[in-house]
Amino acid sequence: MFAYILKRFLLMIPTLLGVLLLTFVVIQFVPGGPVEQYMAEAKAGVQGMGGGGGSEGSGLSYRGAQGVDKQRLEQIKKLYGFDKPAHERFFQMLGQFARFDLGRSFFQNKDVWTLVKEKLPVSISLGLWTFFISYLVAVPLGVAKAVRAGSRFDFVTTLIILVGYAIPGFVLGVALLVIFGGQLQWFPLRGLTSPNWDELSFMGKVVDYLWHITLPITAMVAGSFAVTAMLTKNAFLEEIRKQYVLTARAKGLSEKQVLWKHVFRNALIPIITGFPAAFIGAFFAGSLLIETLFSLDGLGLLSYESVIRRDYPVVLGTLYLFTLIGLVTKLISDLCYVWVDPRVKFD
Repeated sequence: MFAYILKRFLLMIPTLLGVLLLTFVVIQFVPGGPVEQYMAEAKAGVQGMGGGGGSEGSGLSYRGAQGVDKQRLEQIKKLYGFDKPAHERFFQMLGQFARFDLGRSFFQNKDVWTLVKEKLPVSISLGLWTFFISYLVAVPLGVAKAVRAGSRFDFVTTLIILVGYAIPGFVLGVALLVIFGGQLQWFPLRGLTSPNWDELSFMGKVVDYLWHITLPITAMVAGSFAVTAMLTKNAFLEEIRKQYVLTARAKGLSEKQVLWKHVFRNALIPIITGFPAAFIGAFFAGSLLIETLFSLDGLGLLSYESVIRRDYPVVLGTLYLFTLIGLVTKLISDLCYVWVDPRVKFD
C-alpha cells in the first residue's frame, strides 16, 4: 500500500502543474486585468476633472492607458508584477506555492491565506450542517425505504425527495426568503448573526445562530439529501437480494441481525467511501448563489468576486489550495475502500 500511496502523491504534482498552467494561460488572454482596471479608473478620474489628454506612447492595445503617463504606467505594471515575462511570473508563482505562500491580493491588501481564514467560518457553518444533516437523516431514511420498498411510505417519501431534488437550491432559497423571511417574518433575511451578537448570552448566541442558519441550510441540503437517501436505498436493495442474506435468514438470524450485522456493512461501502469527498466538499464547494442570496460572506463569494475583479493572486491561490485538498481527499476516499472492504487490493 505504501508504494500505491507514494505513486498517488507523485501523480499529484503533474496534476497540480497542469491545472495551474491551464488557468495561468487562460488568464493571460482574458481582457480587463488589474492594470486595465486601474487605467479605466484613472481615465474616469481625469475626465471627471476635465482633463481628457491621453498618452499614445504606452504601446498598449487597450484604451485605458489614455490619461496616464508612460512612467506611471510602468510603475503600475511593476506594482502588479506584470513588468516581467509571463513564463517568469509563472515559475515565480510555482516557487511561492511550493512554500505554501499563496501571495497577496491586488485589491484587498491582504494575504490570500488571511482572506481564506476570514471567509472560512461561514463555509464551515454551511459545510458542517449540510454534511451532517444529509448523512444522519438521509442514511436512516434510505434504509427505511429499502426495508419498506414498494409500500406507501416508500412512494410518499420518494415523491417528496424527488420534488426537493428537482427544485434548484437558489429557487428554494428565494421561496423560503419570501415566505418565511418576508411574509411571515419568522427568520432573518441575511447574515449568520444579529447586530447585537456580542451582547447576547451563550444560549442566546446559540439560538440566534440557529435562527439565522435555518433557511440557507434548508436550501443547500435539498439536493444532497435526495442523492444520499436514494443511493442508500438502492445499495440496500441490491444487497438484500444477494445469496448471503438468504443464508443468514436460513440459519435462524432475526431480521434485525440480518439487516444491521450483514447487509448494513456491505451496503454502506459506496456511501462510507464517499465520506471524505463529501465532508471536504461541503466546506469548499459551498453554493455561491446561496451565499449571495443570504448575504453570507464565504469562500464561494470570495472566489466569484476575485474572478470578476481579476484579482489573480486570490484566483490562483485558492485554486491551488482547493485542487490540492481535492487530490488528497480523493486519495483518502480510495484508501477507505480497503478499510471498509478488505477484499479490495490496490495491486
